[in-house]
Amino acid sequence: MNNKKLRVGIAGVGTISDIHAQAIEQSDGLEIQSFYSRSKEKAQSAGKKFGRKSTTDWQDFISDNDLDAVSVCTPSGNHMDYGIKAAEAGKHVIIEKPIEVTLARAKQLIDKCNEKRVKLAVIYQSRFTSSIQWLKMQLDQEKIGKLFMGAAYIKWYRSQEYYDGGDWRGTFALDGGGVLINQAIHTIDLLQWLMGGVETIFGHIGTFTHDRLEGEDNAVAALRFKDGAIGIIEGSTSIQPAKARKIEIHGTNGTAILDGDVAKILVGDQVFEPETSPKKPPAATGSSSPLAGFSIRTAPESV
Repeated sequence: MNNKKLRVGIAGVGTISDIHAQAIEQSDGLEIQSFYSRSKEKAQSAGKKFGRKSTTDWQDFISDNDLDAVSVCTPSGNHMDYGIKAAEAGKHVIIEKPIEVTLARAKQLIDKCNEKRVKLAVIYQSRFTSSIQWLKMQLDQEKIGKLFMGAAYIKWYRSQEYYDGGDWRGTFALDGGGVLINQAIHTIDLLQWLMGGVETIFGHIGTFTHDRLEGEDNAVAALRFKDGAIGIIEGSTSIQPAKARKIEIHGTNGTAILDGDVAKILVGDQVFEPETSPKKPPAATGSSSPLAGFSIRTAPESV
């Protein structure tokens, strides 16, 4: 096996880029190569914090022969642009969720990465937490029988100041919408992954507690999964007090519950839990742990 570390450059310096940088530093197979930002102040700050070089010159950043992959941490509506430029330079591409704001733009990025024969990964770190890995295994082994209903609840809170603090937040062009594509997307991903994919969906959206949003701050949806099971999604950034995200899945023999990152299965009067599961949900801050399961442990040649 090739023990060479994959050298990753981070494009876009903001809140999430710091999480990516921490995760890369905690990973055995990765190391930070450099930072790129259009803001000189942000680029230099990140470079100084992590002891790596930084630049505001994209060509200087992407032409680095020692750079293997680019982690794109820009606003969502720019993911395709930077991802395609990285792929054209022969670099592997890591994209912060969501992959893009429209299916057409996502497909362009996927097609370009396939054309250039580089790997493309989108960050859905929740799939890799130990408790959720355990839950997935139990469901695949039909611990609770045949699944017939699944529900995801994302009842979080974001202040008006949060949205005003970034002119891209809540916009169609750069955020892709509101709560569903931004805050709720990790839990929605888990629901469809655990249940086996969605076939049809119907829902309602509304903006009730925030000003100047193009996207929604509340949404409800009814689902039919590919195997015929049914389900619901409730997503909000208006709930006070905020609650930990929750998933409930019902089968013919029992129930599976994910409360924050705490997983358990109920079959009759028996309760099953993973050995490494947290003992209680996180404080209801309106988010799950951003570092949970994030550390990329894949060997460089298979990233």
